Amino acid sequence: MIADLHLHTKFSDGTFSPEEVVELARRRGLAALALTDHDTVEGCGRAAAACGRAGIEFVSGTELTAEHEGEEIHILGYFIDTHNPGLLAGMAKFQAVRQERIRSIVGRLNQMRVPLRPEAVFNLANCRAPGRPHVARALVQAGHCSSLDEAFERFLKRNRPAWVPKFKMSATDAIALLHRAGGAAVMAHPGLTRADRVIPGMVEAGLDGLECFHTKHSTTTTEHYLELADRYHLLVTGGSDCHGLNKGKPLIGTVRLPYRHVAALRAYVIKQRAAPSTALT
Repeated sequence: MIADLHLHTKFSDGTFSPEEVVELARRRGLAALALTDHDTVEGCGRAAAACGRAGIEFVSGTELTAEHEGEEIHILGYFIDTHNPGLLAGMAKFQAVRQERIRSIVGRLNQMRVPLRPEAVFNLANCRAPGRPHVARALVQAGHCSSLDEAFERFLKRNRPAWVPKFKMSATDAIALLHRAGGAAVMAHPGLTRADRVIPGMVEAGLDGLECFHTKHSTTTTEHYLELADRYHLLVTGGSDCHGLNKGKPLIGTVRLPYRHVAALRAYVIKQRAAPSTALT
């Protein structure tokens, strides 16, 4: 039995609907999946319903952008209460910041005489948590760039002319927010972040796990983070980080997380919820 615990949909910067994600998971024989859209849980209800019909275990999730000791860190939340008022209020703020970032990016493009309007990006995104990929798609759709890669290379990557820094909460606040929503907090794709030095401090702040398995983690990288997870007594998770088609194929299911890690994650959350004095309060 295998799982994929890092998936995105049209509710953030993915291209699949929740139902399409679940159907792809069914075809690939997944026993469990998690939806981890950026700064939103809007797709979780639909994904849960689709998983119920497909006989797949659903794990509610999200992905937050945070910062710790000057490093940008992405934190995945799992088994969160998607109706938690504090979580929803926090996400509403993050979504507003995301929308303002789009306006700022488009403003910089306009200064370079690229006649793109914010509404074009928002209409294309059709979600509350738009990101740079939506700007890239709008640039291609309007004929200003020939591909998403060109849009990022010319305008949207860090240190490119339309780059606007992303809002980042502190990792401590992100972990606390996920804990208050009854979930576990996991550091996403640490092999891409390359900020091992911050892991001890994040563990002190309540970090629960490491995403050891990831599409862009080599076998050596995965083994390294499995060792760190063992050293710091952290949960192990993994996923494809699928946002849509990659070279014509969906990534979903390409990272085959052994199901025992899902079971361990669920058991951990249940145990923590039953002990009000511990982390998930």
